[in-house]
Amino acid sequence: METSKFDIADYLDNKEMIAEYLNTVLEEGDNSDVITAIGHIAKSIGMTKIAQETGLSRPSLYKALSDGSKPQFETIMKVLKAIGGGIRINPMTA
Repeated sequence: METSKFDIADYLDNKEMIAEYLNTVLEEGDNSDVITAIGHIAKSIGMTKIAQETGLSRPSLYKALSDGSKPQFETIMKVLKAIGGGIRINPMTA
């Protein structure tokens, strides 16, 4: 039996799934996990499309959103906007 490699990007096929995935990573993951998750989302949408919307090259996006990278905040904000998301602050309860 042949198996295929699991790729979360294959399952991020609608805005609700993307939002749920990213919110879960934001709650449970660390900085690296969040950057990786944004990369998975960008891949699911299409790096060419994200590159066009952000004005960044595809190689720059792959590098910025790869495991262990430390992209600039401006890059993250551009990509979040391109994937249809943003940052919202909600007060935390004790």
